[in-house]
Amino acid sequence: MPGSPLSRRRHQSRPSRSWTFSGMDCGVSRPRSHVVGKVVVATSLTLLCMFMLEQSSAPSTTDMFSKHDQIMHVLVTGGAGYIGSHAALRLLEDGHRVTIVDNLSRGNIGAIQVLQRLFPKIGKVQFIYADLGDSKALDEVFTGNAFDAVMHFAAVAYVGESMDEPLRYYHNITSNTLTVLETMVRHSVKKIIYSSTCATYGEPKTMPITEETPQVPINPYGKAKKMAEDIIRDYAKNSDLAVMILRYFNVIGSDPKGRLGEAPRPELRHHGRISAACFDAAMGVIPGLQVRGNDYKTRDGTCIRDYIHVTDLVDAHVKALEHVVPSKVGIYNVGLGQGRSVKEFVEACKAATGVNINVTYLDRRPGDYAEVWSDNSRIKEGLNWTARYVELKEALGVAWKWRQSHPNGYDSIVHAL
Repeated sequence: MPGSPLSRRRHQSRPSRSWTFSGMDCGVSRPRSHVVGKVVVATSLTLLCMFMLEQSSAPSTTDMFSKHDQIMHVLVTGGAGYIGSHAALRLLEDGHRVTIVDNLSRGNIGAIQVLQRLFPKIGKVQFIYADLGDSKALDEVFTGNAFDAVMHFAAVAYVGESMDEPLRYYHNITSNTLTVLETMVRHSVKKIIYSSTCATYGEPKTMPITEETPQVPINPYGKAKKMAEDIIRDYAKNSDLAVMILRYFNVIGSDPKGRLGEAPRPELRHHGRISAACFDAAMGVIPGLQVRGNDYKTRDGTCIRDYIHVTDLVDAHVKALEHVVPSKVGIYNVGLGQGRSVKEFVEACKAATGVNINVTYLDRRPGDYAEVWSDNSRIKEGLNWTARYVELKEALGVAWKWRQSHPNGYDSIVHAL
């Protein structure tokens, strides 16, 4: 894209991780002929080279990203992911300068391409391929850029997967957050908006959940996030670091204008958000929807969750950035403030898609909790934030339109493999 370089690659320190271009690891086998596979791979790599050559022909933007000026420069970690890409979009719309760092293990390069097409002006947005676990590579990123703030989204984020691979979660979330914070300190970047989760609360005895509810996480995902929170809070006690920690609930929806959406990796569908699974079932990608657990002590036996629209969530991050104060830590729940059951969610999805989705109930998922919903009064008062996208059917309807127009995710080379 003229004026906005695709990437400045950094060495990745984990050779065991394969490059990800398609929403699945290159080493994963797929049911297609060798000939077709080779043709697709060759075509995809050719397109990648053409795209990168186009980027390299653009004028240098190094000075614009490496020097402080009147434009706020925000580092968005995990900016190729579902939430991170929507946050980057909003920051760019608000006139900020954005650097996205992502290792593409779960993000989509297609989302980056969309952002670069929308904001082609030199010095607006850049993407750097780097792994946050590689401290040397991350230090190079900070050395070459003058960041004013960090929005830290990058993380693996599936409860079930965290039960199967706990060490991966502690490394990816807790250790990588420590690396980010240490690098910020070395380079005197003093603002961080941390993407946390309601999973840090575990399964509270009373609802709704307030920010004062005891944090007793019951799965490695929640535990790793809480540890990361503690690291940030401990350092902030005796420093001028300005911190906002946002603990959000179940994220749904997509950009109301249809520019970005949710495109989960195919091999992770069984871990992912219920909205993506509902859409897969409605499109016939999977034969039906499998719901884990219908024997909870809730009004209809299924889990109760607080579903927050991604656009409202991003708005909370922007307001947090506007209100962040040196030497202080702000902690806010970000949720709609009401709980809806999985059965109710599925009925709304059926109405939004017009498809009578087949539903099968399975045993409970390890590490899950029966009921979680928020008290969002603090963020309403403290950040002047209010959720705007509150109608579940309407939110799912907009996301469904994006999914219908992007049946294979983003229309880019990453989904060609």
